[in-house]
Amino acid sequence: MEVLLALVIGVFGGAGVWLVLRPRTFQVVMGLTLLSYAVNLFIFSVGGLFLDKPPLVTPGLPTDLEHYTDPLPQALVLTAIVIGFATTALFLVVLLASRGLSGTDHVDGARDES
Repeated sequence: MEVLLALVIGVFGGAGVWLVLRPRTFQVVMGLTLLSYAVNLFIFSVGGLFLDKPPLVTPGLPTDLEHYTDPLPQALVLTAIVIGFATTALFLVVLLASRGLSGTDHVDGARDES
């Protein structure tokens, strides 16, 4: 499970960096989205990859990570998902306005020849 999650985080991070370096604005926005997914998965994995363990401290059990799942990374990821969705929507609105004004979605403003 840990190896699969590490591979997924690596693929999302690598694809996100590759897309951020592309010349078109939409690809940059998608790259930033993939990078945010990679960071969210990383933060989520920091809390522990435990199955069937509640994120609450049970009376009578020691308060260590062997008996419960840390809820803080889950709350941080949930907040990051909401903020990431809002900023992606804002980027797409700005992208559409920029494309309407300039006629292209290239970062450098050059006209598309195709």
